[in-house]
Amino acid sequence: MNVVCLDLEGVLVPEIWIAFAQASGIPELERTTRDEPDYDKLMRYRLDILDEHGLTLGQIQKTIDTIDPMPGAREFLDELRGLTQVIILSDTFTQFATPLMRKLGWPTIFANELVVEPDGTISGWKMRKAAKKLDVVRLINEIGYDTICAGDSHNDIGMITGSKYGFLFRTTEELKTEHPDIPAFDTYDELLNAIKAVL
Repeated sequence: MNVVCLDLEGVLVPEIWIAFAQASGIPELERTTRDEPDYDKLMRYRLDILDEHGLTLGQIQKTIDTIDPMPGAREFLDELRGLTQVIILSDTFTQFATPLMRKLGWPTIFANELVVEPDGTISGWKMRKAAKKLDVVRLINEIGYDTICAGDSHNDIGMITGSKYGFLFRTTEELKTEHPDIPAFDTYDELLNAIKAVL
C-alpha cells in the first residue's frame, strides 16, 4: 500500500510568492524555501514586507487567480492518482491553495492557515506541526503505508529522506550537490516513471 506525497510550489505550480513579487514590483518577496531553510524566519520576513507596503491577502489572491499549473502538471497528477493515493504536502496556506486545487482537479492537500485581520492584513500563520512535512510522512508510514515523496526545496528534504522512496524534482544544483544520494528529475515523465518503478 503506497501513498505519494508531493510538494506543491515548484513541483505542480509556480512559486506563489515569486509571482506576487513580480506583480507587486517588490523583488524582496522572491525569496523562497529554496533560499531560506528556516520557514518561520522566511514567513516573518515576508509579513514584515507586506506590512511595510500595506499589502493585503486580497491583493495576493488576485495574483494567485492568474497562476496556472505548470504545463503537464494536471496530466501528471491525474495519471498518478489513477495508480495510487496522492497527498500534496505544502507549507503554503489554504487561502492561497484553494484556487490552484480547483485547477488541479481538487487533489487532497495538507496546508497551513494564515491569520487574517478584518481589514485583510496578514498578521500571522498557523502551521500544522512544528516539524511539518516529515511528521506527516512518519505518521503515514506508521499506519502501514509506504510513502513515496517528491519535492524541490530545503523544506522537502525531511519528507524525502523519511519516506521509503524519495525524489528531487526541478530542484537547484545546490540541493543536488548536497544530496547526491537522492535521484533528481526534471520532467514529469521521468518522475512518473520513477514512481511507477517503485509502486
